[in-house]
Amino acid sequence: MTDASPVAATPAPAKKPTLPDAQKVTSVQHWTDRLFSFRVTRPASLRFRSGEFVMIGLLGDNGKPLLRAYSIASPSWDDELEFYSIKVQDGPLTSRLQHIEPGDEIILRPKPVGTLVHDALLPGKRIWFFATGTGFAPFASLLRDPQTYEDYDEVIITHTCREVGELEYGRRLIEDIRSDEMMAELLGAENIAKLRYYPTTTREDSPKMGRITDLMRSGEAFADLGVAPISPETDRAMICGNLAFNLELKEMLEEFGLEEGANSKPRHYVVEKAFLD
Repeated sequence: MTDASPVAATPAPAKKPTLPDAQKVTSVQHWTDRLFSFRVTRPASLRFRSGEFVMIGLLGDNGKPLLRAYSIASPSWDDELEFYSIKVQDGPLTSRLQHIEPGDEIILRPKPVGTLVHDALLPGKRIWFFATGTGFAPFASLLRDPQTYEDYDEVIITHTCREVGELEYGRRLIEDIRSDEMMAELLGAENIAKLRYYPTTTREDSPKMGRITDLMRSGEAFADLGVAPISPETDRAMICGNLAFNLELKEMLEEFGLEEGANSKPRHYVVEKAFLD
């Protein structure tokens, strides 16, 4: 009787590394060569207020998470999470994030924070959402939140971009809110009628040209919308855009008599300090 020849052990298939706090990408939409949006699965434990942001990202070349603050563009009742992003070709994160596809995974730290929430504002009659570029994202969440329409008699969203194509994400969302049967049932047709949309461009020709700050300063924006100039007695505001835009609007709102608020001290307006377009 001879010993059987040893059989070489078959190596186990290599396991695909799992990202920490991983969520799966469910859809991706490219709006321009500079802008895209995407949706991912939502952690079962995640609770957030419409307007808040979370840290998301990918693993860097060194194997460590590369994270950035992103406003959640979907409302708090949505089963998935939506994000709206710029593409920076040499950006540490967005140079890679822009290439994600359905089925890929991203890192999502489920600890929402932020100042663009209803809790940071005193009661008022009219709410202004001022956005530039991808600063529209937190308002995409708030515009689909029933509380926005329950709290105010009028909801005005302004969106200033350089080119017409950069307005498409917001334009499509407003159109869906006004025409989708589910949104009508959720928000109420009478509430949707409170929504006013005021898009402007600064470089490419469009029906309304100009920076929203210039249009407000001249009074043209108020005349177009048929409303009185901003007053602390009636108006509340949220700001999300590039740093120069944020600072200019802060100064302008304070000239109107509004005071900046926070979660711990509600006042007349709030600004998203974590956002840089």
